[in-house]
Amino acid sequence: QVQFVESGGGLVQPGGSLRLSCVVSGSSVSRYAMGWYRQAPGEQREWVAVVIIKERTTDYRDSVKGRFTIFRDNAKNTVYLQMENLQPADTATYYCNEWPRPIDWGQGTQVTVSS
Repeated sequence: QVQFVESGGGLVQPGGSLRLSCVVSGSSVSRYAMGWYRQAPGEQREWVAVVIIKERTTDYRDSVKGRFTIFRDNAKNTVYLQMENLQPADTATYYCNEWPRPIDWGQGTQVTVSS
């Protein structure tokens, strides 16, 4: 059974940075496209960033381009999301999962951007 354990969230002021981590068990991050998703209160979950394995490329939703970076460490079977210049609109619970067809979700990690 594949499991995702996200961590690294917290409370940060606007303009601040965080690095999220997602440890994957039961599968290999080197075999599948992996994505970060987020869900704000009262909103639907949305895709944020993806690292595509075969093409070795990344892609981001427009609102985070230039601020977020997704990368993976195959040896640690971990996917990361480096987030810079965080804004209040980035406040959400962040999840990692396979992309484009996510499977069972982990508990996520809460990111709150507020002054």
